[in-house]
Amino acid sequence: MRKSVLQSRLPPLPSQFSSQALHNRPSGSTEGKRRRRDYTPSSWDAYFETKRLVEINGGDKFCVYSSGNDGPVVLLLHGGGYSALSWAVMTKVLTVQCQCQVVAFDSRGHGSTVTSNTDDLSIDSQSRDVSSIMKSLYKESSPPPPVVVVGHSMGGAVAAHTVFLNRIPSVVGLVLIDVVEGSAMNALSSMQSFLRSRPQSFESIENAIEWSVRSGQTKNRDSARVSMPGQIRKVPTNNRVIEGNQEMGSANERIDEEDAAASQMTVADVRENSQYKYEWRIDLSKTEQHWKGWFEGLSQKFLGCTVAKLLLLAGVDRLDKDLTVGQMQGKFEMHVLPQVGHVVHEDSPGKVADVLTRFLVRNKFSQAKEDYAHSLPAC
Repeated sequence: MRKSVLQSRLPPLPSQFSSQALHNRPSGSTEGKRRRRDYTPSSWDAYFETKRLVEINGGDKFCVYSSGNDGPVVLLLHGGGYSALSWAVMTKVLTVQCQCQVVAFDSRGHGSTVTSNTDDLSIDSQSRDVSSIMKSLYKESSPPPPVVVVGHSMGGAVAAHTVFLNRIPSVVGLVLIDVVEGSAMNALSSMQSFLRSRPQSFESIENAIEWSVRSGQTKNRDSARVSMPGQIRKVPTNNRVIEGNQEMGSANERIDEEDAAASQMTVADVRENSQYKYEWRIDLSKTEQHWKGWFEGLSQKFLGCTVAKLLLLAGVDRLDKDLTVGQMQGKFEMHVLPQVGHVVHEDSPGKVADVLTRFLVRNKFSQAKEDYAHSLPAC
């Protein structure tokens, strides 16, 4: 049992932390009030400096967050089901420690990004998105700034694919976070079961954040408060599901007007009395056709990239044969952080920022800021 959990790194889901159980807790107690305060959502602008929509592919609009204006570009690619906000807390620490420009965006089908084809999550399509976004952001830079690509889980596979195919010519470094071909492929067979075990909806954003922390999906409450809102969307409970965050406003206006006319109430009254719930922004169970393509051949791509490489893991059991041999031959740097789950950069953002800072400085991509006091790596 323990071996399978280590291989999959899927967060546990105790029954007492289900969406319904959390919703039914007494709300009048001091403990309940304290919990509601503790799990209130945080805004993106507490961690990133800018947020904008970057249009590529003739109309697709990708939500891009950034911080910093000098040094190398640290491009952050999130995992499946998450959003760019999963990097928020780590970004704030990293930009304090070293000179760099951080860029993180919501992949297609995720977060606040809106594309014409949200179902095409193939690794090649996502890789082309990365290339197009970077070209759009730095088309006026000559020469383009050096880029270090950092990817977690699915984003790690996209990062390795993009760098291996040289789709960002100015890349100087590649960092993968808790993604290894062997263990990822083994975990795919249990992924549908895990997805079914999660609550399918939440009564509030606070409820979703609390579930995220108490279920073990995210061990860091500060990170969950900013990242969880990017993983869910608000929908009415009257079964009229609204697709996409950008369409929510106009669609809700039509619903409110229709309901007001039918009930002889004002639109304001309808909105005041409307019932909503929060569902997952993307239905990962429907992306299964792409899972194998994300991770197949990942180890060889990673080892074949001719740039400085770092592998950051949540446990040494993750290494497969190819990476074990490559690590012994000194082909990449590796760190293992203890007491963290699969979303390493959310669970321990300070330590991950420290490892990235040391990687950037040691390879002379960046300079540490004067007040940075580094700690020793985990291993």
